[in-house]
Amino acid sequence: MSKGPSLFSDFGKKAKDLLTKDYSSDQKFTLASDSETGLALSSTVGKNGALSSGNVTAQYKRDNTTLDVKIDTESNILTTLTVIDILPSTKTIASLKLPDYDSGKLETQYFHEHATCSLAVTASQSPVVDVSATIGTPSIAFGAETSYTTDSCKFMKYNAGVSMTKPTSNAAVILADKGDSLRFSYMHHLDQLDRGAVVGEISRKFSTNENTLTVGCSYVVDPHTIVKAKLNNHGNLGALLQHELKPKSYLTISGAFDTKALEKYPKFGLALSLKP
Repeated sequence: MSKGPSLFSDFGKKAKDLLTKDYSSDQKFTLASDSETGLALSSTVGKNGALSSGNVTAQYKRDNTTLDVKIDTESNILTTLTVIDILPSTKTIASLKLPDYDSGKLETQYFHEHATCSLAVTASQSPVVDVSATIGTPSIAFGAETSYTTDSCKFMKYNAGVSMTKPTSNAAVILADKGDSLRFSYMHHLDQLDRGAVVGEISRKFSTNENTLTVGCSYVVDPHTIVKAKLNNHGNLGALLQHELKPKSYLTISGAFDTKALEKYPKFGLALSLKP
């Protein structure tokens, strides 16, 4: 939306997505469809152990407005309205989850050539105000975020970081948890055709002196098949294979096991997403 720096919430997001996106230990089936009128429908059923769940989602797009409605098997209704450019260079997002009327939230994002900022307020009896801001360029940006609760007049969190982006790589350093944790992530694309990438993430929690190192990779085997793998210093190994059966229809198989406790059964996940 902007040629300026990204939002603070996007710092390190590409590396995090490579390490977490599509990895699953449950079974899920999704059927989706869309129309030329801007209406898209999808239905998902899933099972994790003995627990089953499901949801139906409808999305309607028209001009700069998007309306999302999601209904799940626990009778929750999540409605999200997104409008771009109510004011120049802004995105406004309003959400409400019923029957929890205190879950309402209004967020406005502003994008500038050299800065971005976000302001979100919850519609509850004790409103929480979330503020984030970044300055810089698309190549390097500095940012911070904080959350303030009005009933106790306290800051619930304050994080700060820096993000560096190049055509073939991106890196981020984030000081979070009120200064108690530090996270560094780096992702590098193997070639300009984006046929694969490697990623590393190091996090340290100062209060417990705990360090976690996670490395991962992805590789495009052919235009329809992607494989991914990840391993951390605690011995947790994960792998994933995703194959495009037909345009916009995917079969994803993932697995994970503890290399330091081989007597435990590995976890497997299966996801099938069809779009006729």
